[in-house]
Amino acid sequence: MQLLQERRPLLIGHRGCSALAPENTIPSFEHALQAGVDLVEFDYRHSADGVPIVFHDDTLERTTDAIARWGGRRTRVSDHTAAEIQELDAGAWFAPRFAGTRVPTLLDALEFICGRGGTALIEHKSGEAQTLVELLRSTGFLNRVVVISFDWQFLRGVHALEPAIVIGALGDPLRLADGRTPQGLAVPLLQKLSPEWLDLMNDTGARVAVWHREITPEAVRLAHKRGLKVWIYTVDDATTATELIAMGVNGIITNDPSDLRLTIDAGVVRTHRLPRS
Repeated sequence: MQLLQERRPLLIGHRGCSALAPENTIPSFEHALQAGVDLVEFDYRHSADGVPIVFHDDTLERTTDAIARWGGRRTRVSDHTAAEIQELDAGAWFAPRFAGTRVPTLLDALEFICGRGGTALIEHKSGEAQTLVELLRSTGFLNRVVVISFDWQFLRGVHALEPAIVIGALGDPLRLADGRTPQGLAVPLLQKLSPEWLDLMNDTGARVAVWHREITPEAVRLAHKRGLKVWIYTVDDATTATELIAMGVNGIITNDPSDLRLTIDAGVVRTHRLPRS
């Protein structure tokens, strides 16, 4: 993927442009593309009938009118079909002008983003690797996506089925590549990216380490030495972004890419030369 060869830090829109539009919706993706992002990040999980839909939470109430529409019924995404979920309003909670916005399917999101020349950063929440790989093959967008997950066993499955798909290991992980949970291991949890984590990431086939803001220049250097790019989430202030650019991170995930664009561009020009990986 050409984006991974870029020597400047990449700008990545978190759930689209979730500061300006309802997260994980087509309007949010449109805002992100207009802001000039390098990748549009979004989450997906499976509905009751096995359709991959774009949604972050495992329940529907925070970002739709599920409670108002269905009353006391269960609102877990996995309890409802894709057709039922797409009847919901996924925009009015954010602002009245977005009323009537629907929850997109994964296919909807890919066709909108990749069909307009963008690159999708797909965060897996639930569903099998086979389903995702088959969908990506059918769309022809294998080279226009990066797949990330906290479930590193899922990532290993994707890599085994289709090595051409670029994958990124999100940390701290829910499951390691061999199916174990991190509890009880010698790897420190909820701390800075460590050599141990980096070695375990390599076991998944990942080409990108996607980590939270607890990062050090040494961790970035060690990741690069292992051939991993480093993308950091979620950064919305210029000071933090500037510090991360100076460390040599390769991508910054933000809720407001239109605001952070100038900071990233200025940081590249004034303060930073990316090290050779």
